[in-house]
Amino acid sequence: MDSNMLKITINGVASEVPNGTTILEAAKLLDIHIPTLCHHPKLSVFGGCRLCIVEVKGGKRPVISCATPVADGMEVKTSTPRIEEIRKTIIELILSDHPNDCMICEKAGDCTLQELAYFYGIRENRFAGERRTYDKKDNNPFIERDMEKCILCGKCVSICDEIQGVGAIDFSYRGFNAKVCPPFEKDLNCEFCGQCVSVCPTGALTGKMWSYKGRQKDVREVDTICPYCGCGCSLTLHVRQNKVIRVSSKENTINEGWLCPKGRFGYSFIDSPERLKTPLIKENGKFREATWDEALDLIASKLKKIRSKHGPDSIGGLSSARCTNEENYIFQKFIRAAIGTNNVDHCARY
Repeated sequence: MDSNMLKITINGVASEVPNGTTILEAAKLLDIHIPTLCHHPKLSVFGGCRLCIVEVKGGKRPVISCATPVADGMEVKTSTPRIEEIRKTIIELILSDHPNDCMICEKAGDCTLQELAYFYGIRENRFAGERRTYDKKDNNPFIERDMEKCILCGKCVSICDEIQGVGAIDFSYRGFNAKVCPPFEKDLNCEFCGQCVSVCPTGALTGKMWSYKGRQKDVREVDTICPYCGCGCSLTLHVRQNKVIRVSSKENTINEGWLCPKGRFGYSFIDSPERLKTPLIKENGKFREATWDEALDLIASKLKKIRSKHGPDSIGGLSSARCTNEENYIFQKFIRAAIGTNNVDHCARY
């Protein structure tokens, strides 16, 4: 046996995993589901929600699987009557300080907390008492922050610090008054990349542009490539009634689900009335619509005339990083071979 591999048995299924693997990671390798709210595979371990508790043979009490490394010969049970009762109680405690406005919540149908309440059959909450309320509304232009729905999972704080390196938000205060906010509780003022929105498991963080545009019903997903730069990030367009209502990105893509502000929020140009849909030719100081053949013939004749009169180096080619590699290759080949100049540049700069 490889000394770097450890034996573990989860729910009666034996497996070998690399040394340093957590119980949660080992369970995922075996396709065994353990519920979580605060865990993200690309972020550091937080261990705040306690939903991922499991029983380890020989242990005195349940342990959190996201932070417990596998030991050789470990035997684990991920679901027992005791464990499920504890998990249900945790969810009830979270819901006792959570608004019941799923009817109008932007995340309904895609909310991890709502889904857990559904699976555990929680209709009413037996924990009554004071609930946190926040009247202040954030006036930033892109991100809706409804802190009454925040469950203090810490994902937004971690991703802003560890992935973006910005640290625009953090935990403030303690105990019942604990909350996530910018410094001095000012309005959010950051890069507005929306990474925090992408990992939020509830409706605490959503896009302001998405409000009341559609949730899950009659919304289809279209995978495409971001048009803004040459990185080639994958986008998932959420389309309803032939209009893009929001943008996300999947984790198993080249950009690992991360997006910049333009990629996530800069999609209004799609339906802009100023968007060009046909070639335009300027005549007598005014533009008129033309066919592609007409426009290309005019371009060819103008280029030939300039090249003949002033030489090939009087012409330059400016391409775009928004094109594919193949299109840019053809373009530079055209400028160098057909026109006869090396005056080629492109806009692949941030």
